[in-house]
Amino acid sequence: MDLAKNLKIESVERLAPSKPAVLKPQDTVAEAVRRMQERRIGCVVIAVDGPVLGIFTERDLINRVLTPGRSLDLPVSAVMTPEPMTVQRKEPIAQAMKRMQKGGYRHLPVVDEHGRPVGMLSIKRIVHYIVEHFPFIANVPPTPDPVFPVREGA
Repeated sequence: MDLAKNLKIESVERLAPSKPAVLKPQDTVAEAVRRMQERRIGCVVIAVDGPVLGIFTERDLINRVLTPGRSLDLPVSAVMTPEPMTVQRKEPIAQAMKRMQKGGYRHLPVVDEHGRPVGMLSIKRIVHYIVEHFPFIANVPPTPDPVFPVREGA
């Protein structure tokens, strides 16, 4: 398998993006945090029956809420990242990786042709995809040539 070729050919859909947690702009930061903890995810998408309006991440929580000492009762729209970078599910994986690298993002909302959220792509899924192309790396024992001073067993 040629990783470079596959990254250009295979679409984001191949990575099986997770179902997005979607909140409305008026939902509170506390609700966003609860949802992220409940689903063990690092971000939520902000949308109302249409295109993605914003994204709220763990970084936003730290930098825009906790550090300045703001209330968790704020509407998430007050501290979200508006108009986040997105990727369509039919776009090549390489395109998603470029966007993530350029912006320093760990998550990209996956959208349909109308801009509605249909998934969430994480850097973790991309790393797993890359590891699939190098199975020998994942299967190398921690000590490839162990020397046992004493024979084990009977």
